[in-house]
Amino acid sequence: MYRNIIALAVMSLPLILSPQILGLATDGLIHLENIAGKLSFIQREGNATYVRDKELASEVPTETKFELFDPRNTLRTARFTYTWDFGNGEVLKGSEPSVHYNYSSSGNYTLRLRVGAQMNKTSTLTGEYTMDFTVLDAIRNIELKSPLIFQVSRNNSLAVHVDGSPPMWVCWRFLQNCVSATPTGCHLTMLYENTMILNHTFTSLGVHCLDISARNDISKLQTSYSIFVRRDPSNILLFIMCTWIILAILAFITVIACRHKKGHNNKPQISKSSNATYSSMDMELQPQQDIPGITSDIYVSRPKKGEVQPLLQHGTRSVAYSCRI
Repeated sequence: MYRNIIALAVMSLPLILSPQILGLATDGLIHLENIAGKLSFIQREGNATYVRDKELASEVPTETKFELFDPRNTLRTARFTYTWDFGNGEVLKGSEPSVHYNYSSSGNYTLRLRVGAQMNKTSTLTGEYTMDFTVLDAIRNIELKSPLIFQVSRNNSLAVHVDGSPPMWVCWRFLQNCVSATPTGCHLTMLYENTMILNHTFTSLGVHCLDISARNDISKLQTSYSIFVRRDPSNILLFIMCTWIILAILAFITVIACRHKKGHNNKPQISKSSNATYSSMDMELQPQQDIPGITSDIYVSRPKKGEVQPLLQHGTRSVAYSCRI
């Protein structure tokens, strides 16, 4: 009986002394013999505070902190020294478990921290902890490189530049009159570079809005641009040319009509009726002795009352005469 109890106690001893049972977390901890701890990155921008793990934002105030794990306070009297190697050639030393340092450019870095704990004059504990991480540029600007005036019913290309470290998720949509009657989604695109080309055909004139947002692993940004859509200038030129041609044709027709009317007005106007009698005589008479029985008296007829004279036609004159024998 006692043998069984002793055997059970011996088998349970590793479990009782394990770090999990003792409250020592092993995931993400650094063990420097009797020292345990972990690194954390804290970035602050404005009123926002972000706890980072494997990715940092460049040009953002960053606090790198070493958190000591000493639940029994065995190292409460130790004097600590910290040597920070930021992986870009810069090294800082100090006695505080935290340091402020900002990475100015994006890239992959390895942080190395050496911790020394001097227990007494003869006893010193040392250890080293390393962490690989990536520094990314935050998205701070979305710029539309294309002009803000486009043409209707034509495939237009818009160049959008996003300042930030790719890869980035870009979501964009066009809104007519800058409003949407119903909630609409957006076109989601994975961007592996900083410039994106959007091809879009505007089907209506007026003001449109381009809503666009971008995000990467450490930041996000949203903006909007107002765009004016007008008619195609080539169509306007064609319309003007057609208008001039039509006006020229109308002017030509008007000139021809006026000339024709003027020609009719220049013709002599003849009175429809006239009571004037034109009489003339141009005769060569032979001597009376050559024409026996013919008197030399010549009578020119006079119009009787009510007698109708023939109309004058085409500028000629009607001549009426009679000879009485």
